[in-house]
Amino acid sequence: MEAFGPFPAFVRLWIEAIVVRPCTVTIVALTFAIYILRPFYPDCNPPDGVPELLAVLLIVLMTAINCISVRIATFVQDFFTIAKVFALLLIIGTGTVLLLTGKPEYRESFENIFENTSRDFSTISIAFYSGLFAYSGWNFLNFIVEELQNPKRNLPLAIAISISTCTIIYVLTNVALYTGISPEEMLESPAVAVLFANKFFGPLAFCMPLFVACSTIGTANGLIFTSSRLFYVGAREGQMPLVLTMINKNTRTPIPAVIVTGALAIAYLILSKNVYSLINYIQITYWLAIAAAIAALFYLRKSMPDVPRPIKVSLIWPAIFLSGCIALVIVPIMAAPNDTAVGIMILLSSVPVYLIFVAWKNKPKFVEQLSGQFSEIRLSIFMKLFNIG
Repeated sequence: MEAFGPFPAFVRLWIEAIVVRPCTVTIVALTFAIYILRPFYPDCNPPDGVPELLAVLLIVLMTAINCISVRIATFVQDFFTIAKVFALLLIIGTGTVLLLTGKPEYRESFENIFENTSRDFSTISIAFYSGLFAYSGWNFLNFIVEELQNPKRNLPLAIAISISTCTIIYVLTNVALYTGISPEEMLESPAVAVLFANKFFGPLAFCMPLFVACSTIGTANGLIFTSSRLFYVGAREGQMPLVLTMINKNTRTPIPAVIVTGALAIAYLILSKNVYSLINYIQITYWLAIAAAIAALFYLRKSMPDVPRPIKVSLIWPAIFLSGCIALVIVPIMAAPNDTAVGIMILLSSVPVYLIFVAWKNKPKFVEQLSGQFSEIRLSIFMKLFNIG
């Protein structure tokens, strides 16, 4: 908003709050359903509608937890993060043993590893979407700065530690998986970790779907937690409905914002059941929003050079990053035009919303009255149901 004004700021908020975060919750919830059902349907797909129902149940459960208590939500996050890391370390440990002491066949996947792979730059960019999606939590800490103690010190430290740790663990996990699973098997399996466990963990293989489910639960919880704060800040700045600024007097949680996040996640589940299509929908808008934020950094450095900046980096790194963001927005248009079109349409839906509800100040009297009555009804319902104020 400081760099480009209220409209680009609203579009950025729309992309993150209405598109990226809820859609990511949907993707994670579908992944939860796929893995939790795999032991019951090892050789076939589950009945239609069952994964979607489980995904909805997870979204509703995480929404309820984030409405009830910040402390419970934080505990859920910590507990399931530990479970996720344990599962990944288990895979890494198994892969290391196989690679160092196992048969030569366990090293075959690393021979000619790029054989028969596409060198088409546009399709590689689409592959980047799925790869980068695994790291999409890298910027979530920025949305809860107000709840951090000593953010000048702790925010860069938390970002550096979390990104480094995730990168190392994810890379080692992929190396371990390739040790025990061929590229062909990996492409065919919808649940790679379960396939790995079935091959090497024997009677304990049933634990792997549970660990992966724990991982997705923690991710969904973290997404809903941070997304609701984003809605809250947007409403506080006058770019979202006022009701989203309301906080429960007892639990101190932004219940309306949490509920909206959960409802949008369920709506995206209705839009598509294909995880990769959902990823492609959001990634073009996501990286466009990130590019806009980086461009704002350059603008503010030039227009406000003397403003104190507690956290400051050399402009070389943002320039390199911005180039990558632009490539991730432009190139995939050729490889996935349909998914790109859906993402752009979702993005453009922000324009009429902004013009009607934010920019249009001199509305006819009857429109103002209807809007006021609707806001009063909405506020009254939330205040009575959830004791907010």
